[in-house]
Amino acid sequence: MRIWSLHPEYLDVKALVALWRETLLAKNVLEGNTKGYKNHPQLNRFKKSDKPLAAINKYLEAVYEEALKRGYHFNKDKFNSHFETITLVVTKGQMEYETRHLLNKLKIRDYERYQNVLKLSQLNPHPLFKIVNGEIEDWEVV
Repeated sequence: MRIWSLHPEYLDVKALVALWRETLLAKNVLEGNTKGYKNHPQLNRFKKSDKPLAAINKYLEAVYEEALKRGYHFNKDKFNSHFETITLVVTKGQMEYETRHLLNKLKIRDYERYQNVLKLSQLNPHPLFKIVNGEIEDWEVV
């Protein structure tokens, strides 16, 4: 499971679709609707939030909006668009790690997108996140 801290605009189609599906699974876990993935490290930052369901719904909304921009038809009924405003933090080290990880994937799967992302000096975070100083997050499996 990879719930990117990076803005979904940088993802190739395979990663965007996987992100949608995996985040929906994460939402089900946070709602207590599944027995699997309860202790997945990627969920820790949502679980530590004061409002985990608001956070995951905000996350899904941005993925949904990116899909719409690309002409994909994700089901808006899969998340609650009436959530409280919330912001989580992500470390600069985590953003750098994910940037390298994404570039490695794009180089193989979508070379044109790889070239475009490579030109950028820094990638924006997903709208849920605000960048703070720090190393790779402790929940990341390196």
